[in-house]
Amino acid sequence: MSPHRKAGAAAALACLAAVTVACSNPATDNASSSSSSSSSSSSSAAGSATDTAAAGSSAAGSSGSGSASSGGASGSAGSGSVGPAPANLPASCKTDKPVLGVALPNTVNPYYVAMRKSFEDNGASSGFDVKVAIANDSDSNQLSQVQSFISQKVCAVALNAVNSAPGVSSVKALNAAGIPVFTVNVIVDSKELQAQNATIVQYVGADQVEGGKVMGEQLLKDMGADATVFAGIVGDPDQIPTNQRDQGFTDAIKSNANAKVGPTVNSKVDPNIALQVTTEMLQGNPSMNVVFADTGPGAVGAIQAVKALNKADKVAIYGFCAADTKLEGAYKACAAQEPADYARIVVEQAKTYIGGKGVPVEILQPLKVFTAGQTPGQGEVG
Repeated sequence: MSPHRKAGAAAALACLAAVTVACSNPATDNASSSSSSSSSSSSSAAGSATDTAAAGSSAAGSSGSGSASSGGASGSAGSGSVGPAPANLPASCKTDKPVLGVALPNTVNPYYVAMRKSFEDNGASSGFDVKVAIANDSDSNQLSQVQSFISQKVCAVALNAVNSAPGVSSVKALNAAGIPVFTVNVIVDSKELQAQNATIVQYVGADQVEGGKVMGEQLLKDMGADATVFAGIVGDPDQIPTNQRDQGFTDAIKSNANAKVGPTVNSKVDPNIALQVTTEMLQGNPSMNVVFADTGPGAVGAIQAVKALNKADKVAIYGFCAADTKLEGAYKACAAQEPADYARIVVEQAKTYIGGKGVPVEILQPLKVFTAGQTPGQGEVG
């Protein structure tokens, strides 16, 4: 996942442009991978990493034609580039149907359901044999699955890490095996990559900072540039992308001297936990009048909490879009990602790279903004 890193964009690009890693990792085969024509086990946990909500059909009400927050439909590419691929790529890359391994956190979160389908569909149409591994929100499972990809001698791996820091172990193992790594959505920690001399080819995802920023700007537009704002964040502090969203939101409302940001609670990207922690946060801060939810499931829980506390006329909710949820009542605006599009881009970029051409180290896609009365469409999720 990576709109970028705690070390900042400059350090991130330096890390991404770094070279290779010299370590070895045993390739154990306890992955639950599947080819694109078969189904894999689904996760029992409720969402992970960071992004989410869902890609189901839009709810009743006006279907969103939200405005793009930045960059245009094609997004923006990072200033650096990587490639072309080295001559000693895995043998699979030289076959008529190269194997693309796809490592995803879960398929409970509809965000990843949409992403998986896109990897399978676009991979097949681009000539890849796509094998998907579902980690069930376990870092150790994901590392084992990556080691299985190494045993299978896949051509390349698209990695949506379960968590930012542990994802470095997967990158390092793939580097040692000479397998190109493309990360998507969840940002693998750049400081840890540098510390372990590990590198990725490319990151593809949403412009997370911009997503938080446009929500902060929308809040000021709705409430007034000098309105009294006491905001709490329903977040996921363990993840780089969500922290970036929070920073974008916080920075945007700093222009209002009467605005302040209070506590951040950890929703763990689970709507049930989000309901609990949002309820506790609002009860403990009676004057809080804004909630920023930095994931779709966090928004779901926040909406439920505000409704249960009968605070719809006292608390405004901004954040990343809850799936299939019309913006009404306390739910004022949201920013939507498009996971299926990110997967499509990764497939195209992997094909370009192994075909002998360079690729940008980073591609950040704009988010769509939805406001009161609109409903995000299918695949437009937080």
